[in-house]
Amino acid sequence: MARRGSRVSTDDEEVELNMTPMLDVVFILLIFFIVTSVFIKEPGIDPIRPDALTEDDLNPSMLVAVNSENEIWIDRRVYEQAELQPIIEQLLQENPKARATIQGDEEADIGIILDVQDLLLENGVEVSISTLQE
Repeated sequence: MARRGSRVSTDDEEVELNMTPMLDVVFILLIFFIVTSVFIKEPGIDPIRPDALTEDDLNPSMLVAVNSENEIWIDRRVYEQAELQPIIEQLLQENPKARATIQGDEEADIGIILDVQDLLLENGVEVSISTLQE
């Protein structure tokens, strides 16, 4: 008696999994997270801050530094006090809920630090002054 062949084909072909759609989804997610993330702007210098008894851990999105020569640094550039208004407006367009921290050097003129603070407050930015905890 002759055996009949199976109706189901059992060829020894390898099955390949198409990874292209998965890679597309991964890249789309990566682009989404990069575009929606908020990056911290660095002031460009690290001033010697005065000591304080307490320290709050804040996550500012805008850092302003005033060094001992009374130079105002934002995003690694020096600005004159008269140039700050358009810079602050530009940073607020990037992040309307921005919080600012002013890092004032202990040798800096307090008047300049307060003027920068007033300018930020006038634009509706929540401001804190950075100090070192003893």
